[in-house]
Amino acid sequence: MSDLRTTYLGLALKNPLVVSASPLSKSVESVRRLEDAGAAAVVMYSLFEEEITHESFELDHYLDAGAHSYAESMSYFPDLETYSVGPERYLEHVSQLKAAVDIPIIGSLNGVSSGGWVEYARRIEAAGADALELNIYYLPARLDLTAAELENEYIELIGDVCAEVSVPVAVKLSPFFTALPNMAQRCVEAGVAGLVLFNRFYQPDFDLEALCVTPNLQLSGSNELRLRLRWVAMLFGRVMTDFAITGGAHTGEDTVKVVMAGANVAMMASELLAHGSERVAGVLAELSEWMREHEYDSLAQMRGCMSQRAIADPGAFERANYMKTLGSYRR
Repeated sequence: MSDLRTTYLGLALKNPLVVSASPLSKSVESVRRLEDAGAAAVVMYSLFEEEITHESFELDHYLDAGAHSYAESMSYFPDLETYSVGPERYLEHVSQLKAAVDIPIIGSLNGVSSGGWVEYARRIEAAGADALELNIYYLPARLDLTAAELENEYIELIGDVCAEVSVPVAVKLSPFFTALPNMAQRCVEAGVAGLVLFNRFYQPDFDLEALCVTPNLQLSGSNELRLRLRWVAMLFGRVMTDFAITGGAHTGEDTVKVVMAGANVAMMASELLAHGSERVAGVLAELSEWMREHEYDSLAQMRGCMSQRAIADPGAFERANYMKTLGSYRR
């Protein structure tokens, strides 16, 4: 029997499959089914900064200040009265999940400013969360905002939260930083225990009949894994932190790739939303069978074996491979 155990954010996990932030965590029964199917941990759906602001009667301040530049501005949301469960109910749900299951529960905060984040990070910790994931999701639409200014704001926010909680903190990053390795290193220096690569930005679509902009959620596919594999493989062993890959992990072989790149865990939601919680058991069976066939005894033996520092051709992850990739196409 292959040893599937791993660690993430200092948490001992029975395997590398973690349920990423999604509607799958919105009910106790759903999380129980995920645990029964073999999930090692669950990241809760996100508590959005706008929900915190809405509850504290400060929403008008953000609208008047130009919050339409925020990716999660109110124009992208359904009515918060019907969409959100509210911060207080979120905290209550954390406590309910901790009482109902034995696997770790990771809280999730999604926003762009320190404001209510620090307070609610403390309260999520107090509710019993084993760790916290910060999802900093901001669309820089201002012409006068520089990349350096935005990155400094991120690091300040991360540092503020890490200084106020004792549970481990992970940050979900965007792939669009100009110098991603430097940003990753700065996050670790600010106190994070793990990096989650990458945030999936949900792009609006055009309704050509109604002539309006509409949300259009599409689940991920395994083809999205490549970007994440590349960056984890390049950062592994250079940025000393835990890594999670989210977006594109759907099968046992996908999970093998995630671990070989250097990630501690594969976060999964789209596959489970499409095929049900029981798919966790199927992916774990595929992972175990692949390891048996290829004579791997443990995840520890596999982890990072395909990272940039471990392979014979490190240039395969960089520009040196660009022309080779283009030349590989055959009709």
